Amino acid sequence: MPSTGTPTTGATTRHGTGRALVGRIGEPRVSVEMLPLLAEADLLDSPATWGGAPTSAGVFRLEPVRPARHLDLIAHWMNDPAVAAYWELAGPTAVTAAHLRTRLDGDGSSIPCLGLLDGTPMSYWEIYRADLDPLSRYYPARPHDTGIHLLIGDGANRGKGLGTALLRAVADLIFDNRPRCTRVLAEPDIRNTPSVSAFLGSGFRCSTEVDLPDKRAALMIRERALRNLL
Repeated sequence: MPSTGTPTTGATTRHGTGRALVGRIGEPRVSVEMLPLLAEADLLDSPATWGGAPTSAGVFRLEPVRPARHLDLIAHWMNDPAVAAYWELAGPTAVTAAHLRTRLDGDGSSIPCLGLLDGTPMSYWEIYRADLDPLSRYYPARPHDTGIHLLIGDGANRGKGLGTALLRAVADLIFDNRPRCTRVLAEPDIRNTPSVSAFLGSGFRCSTEVDLPDKRAALMIRERALRNLL
């Protein structure tokens, strides 16, 4: 499942691609009963409009992935052993391309992004509607719960506390730009202790452990109501 990647070890696993509400053009999947749900969905706007967030390491921003420009870089990161251990997308570029395609061709409830620090690409993120994702089968979801998966691509940026700073920055960007979202979630593999520690350090709490199809995960939650207290 896309799980939340390791901010400090550079990896995260992955989970579902989101519960499809609509298909591609020419492939309608919307029933009459689903129309009110669609009207309220407000899936995700583009993180490209969210602007930058200051961190101790520089200004961080998210840029939606454009495969023609970014595929080779992301595939390179996926083949780093520290990343591959959790994302399980090592191999030819086509493996990463297929993973991105499921998100880019989906219903808009999961957006793959590059993370840029002072303009330099250094991480990969997926911002997704957790309440519309298969993850919602494993916890009591609330409308507009927003999930994150990530990996830090350059080993030189790992193990320095950078993941903690970036997780806080991205959670704040989500809260600032998604007013109906009251919680940001992540589900790192419980074996990925650097990742879990980074979430705890950035204001998330471990709500519970959940057995997902491909891992046992720590369900990490950051509450809007507590954002200025943790």
